[in-house]
Amino acid sequence: GGDYEAKFTIGFEVEKNQLSRNAVKEYELFCGFERDGSCGYEAVTHVLPLLPAGKWRTKVFDLMHKAEKIIDDRYSPSDRRCGGHITIAADGFTGEQLRAAVRKNSGILLALFRNRLENRYCSGNNRMQDISADRYQVSLAKGNCLEFRLPSRFESVKQMMRRYELMFELVSYSTSKPNGSHEAFLKTITPIVVSMYNGDTDKANEVLRLAKLFRAYILKGEIHQDIARYLR
Repeated sequence: GGDYEAKFTIGFEVEKNQLSRNAVKEYELFCGFERDGSCGYEAVTHVLPLLPAGKWRTKVFDLMHKAEKIIDDRYSPSDRRCGGHITIAADGFTGEQLRAAVRKNSGILLALFRNRLENRYCSGNNRMQDISADRYQVSLAKGNCLEFRLPSRFESVKQMMRRYELMFELVSYSTSKPNGSHEAFLKTITPIVVSMYNGDTDKANEVLRLAKLFRAYILKGEIHQDIARYLR
């Protein structure tokens, strides 16, 4: 509603095979619904402020909860054909500049969504460096925005909330601390990743370990044996 001026913004695309009966109506969260060629249907959010923890973030999360009949697979099912594109922007950055800023810390996204790296619709330019690559890539720069096409489908409101938190930390840390250490960034996002895996620290630690290997691949082209099978 324009009540809060945000330095960062975010938008989500929620792809579904079916939409819950009587759930297709006006929501504060969504700007509209579209047909999707690969999955079935797509709900597109408004451009949302991307904020730190506080009352304004709570307001954004409340919008997500109110739209659970669309987001949650219990009501509106999805399958592996569906994706969960996330678009971010930061004041003073073009899409290309933002990609360059977050690139060094984006190994976590390749680690989380590593099984999508075989999908031809989102796996191109997986080192996030070729500005001439076609649209079917991990991160697509579009004007002043950067669209991450790699994330998997949305299956729950909780999942959307955790991804919102992760993207805030990625954008905030990468733009405010361009020389910040990767270890410090991983320490910051560890509680979010643990929550993504419902408190399973073994799974979370494995994803954080893979994030380091994917970072080496993004920055140096190094392919460790533990990530080779995802990069075929």
